[in-house]
Parts: sequence; C-alpha cells; structure tokens
Amino acid sequence: MDCPRCEATNRTGRKFCSACGALLAVRCPACGADNDADDRFCGGCGQPLTANAPSPPHPAPQAYTPRHLAERILTSRSALEGERKLVTVLFCDVVESTRLAERLDPEAMHELMDRVLRLMADAVHRYEGTVNQFLGDGLMALFGAPVALEDHALRAVQAALAIQETIAGFSEEIGQRWGIEIRVRVGMNTGPVVVGKIGDNLRMDYTAVGETTNLAARLQALAESGTILAGDATHRLVDGYVRGESLGPVPVRGLSQPVAVHRISGRHRPRVSMSAPNAD
Repeated sequence: MDCPRCEATNRTGRKFCSACGALLAVRCPACGADNDADDRFCGGCGQPLTANAPSPPHPAPQAYTPRHLAERILTSRSALEGERKLVTVLFCDVVESTRLAERLDPEAMHELMDRVLRLMADAVHRYEGTVNQFLGDGLMALFGAPVALEDHALRAVQAALAIQETIAGFSEEIGQRWGIEIRVRVGMNTGPVVVGKIGDNLRMDYTAVGETTNLAARLQALAESGTILAGDATHRLVDGYVRGESLGPVPVRGLSQPVAVHRISGRHRPRVSMSAPNAD
C-alpha cells in the first residue's frame, strides 16, 4: 500500500506508514473514496473493499506531463517555493462514476478511467496548465503556476472547453463498445495561492490564500452534468472572449455569503470585417 503523504510502499495490513507515520487509507476501486485500512466496505459508495480488486488510476502527474513542461517545472521549482501567485484553479470529474463502476467490471473501469484522465490531462497540457493532483475520477489543475502565464484564466477556460469536447467524442466511441455515456463537469476560480513543495514526481503542495481553491472545488460540485462553472474573478478576465451566462449570486456550501457564478458555454467566434465593394 502506498502512503498518501510520502508515497512510500508499506506492506498490506499496516495502519500507519513505516516511513512518515501517516494514517494509511484504502482507496475504493469503484468511487475512489479513502477508507480506513480495516474497513470491509467503502464509506463513500458501499462497494466491498476486496484485496484483489485493482485500485483506480491515481498516477503521479509526471506520468502524464509532457517532458518539456516537466523540465520547465522542475528547473524553476526552487524559486517558486513559498511564492504567492495569482492563478486559475480548475477541478474536473466524471459525473456519476459510481454508477459506471456498477455496470463495468473492475478491469474495464480501470481502463476507462485511465483513458479519461489522460484525455483530461492532455487538454490541460495543451494550454500549458499543470496537473496538480489526480482525484480518483477527476483531476485538479493550475494555470499560471508553476509555469507563469499572463492569460491563465483564458487558458483554463479553453482547456475546460477542450475537455468537454474531447470527452463527448470519447463518450460516443465508448458508447458503441460498452453502451455507456460519460459526461464531466468542471469548476474553476481565479485568485492567489502560495506555492509549496514540488517533488520530483511533480506532485505539488499549494496552499490557498482565502477561498481560491476551495471555491473552485465547490463550483465543480455544483456544476450540472456537461457544464462549466466559473467564479466571478475568472469570468471578469475572460469576458468578451467566451460565451456564458450569469447565474447570479449562488449559495455555496461552506461559505457564509452567496457568490457570483457564471456558466461558460463556448468560445466567441472572431468577427470578420467585410469591406464595402469599390464603386465604379
């Protein structure tokens, strides 16, 4: 069993990591929820936690990150630690992944989620974002750190739209094979974070200043299937470049006041100016 804190390998049956002392958890192969080492059934979805069931895809970001991007991150990491940066945080996950797991055997579910995560990560990397964490059936990505990007909000929105388009195409393909539909939801927010440790495997420890990361995660949870929700700070930076609608102040769990939320629906088409014909 791999330690969730230091990633050291521990023998089966241990409750605490032999390298760092952290509590070891059993990750559910169906929904990705963490459970205590002696749990027999998942507290997130009720599925049995069998010893021989394959764990869901939860690779190190380095396994998916293009080499040129990984080199830029690792080269600059010493200068980034402890630095306060303005970034756009993106969360994305598969809607109702537990129901998918009920219809597929563990091997097929593992294959499916691995492909979905790769497609998500490819879209993030296309716009020079960085995958910070894989979260069982989704991921967390950052735009603007550790790779500096002035237009990080726009790139994050473009990546979100690319994720939706790519997964929709993949859903058609997989639907013919297994008769299932895959849909994802995205939440994003812009604000300051503090860059923490960046390991050799590109796992990063980012601490949110205020509610930057928390709100992005909450918006993902609020998003309907196949939609993208953005906080007001993100929308202000991309207004005029993408199509969307205001949902007004929306109550968000964990926050004392409603927040302005916008649903992103697509890109603006560039306007083509037509010159008047020359008069004879």
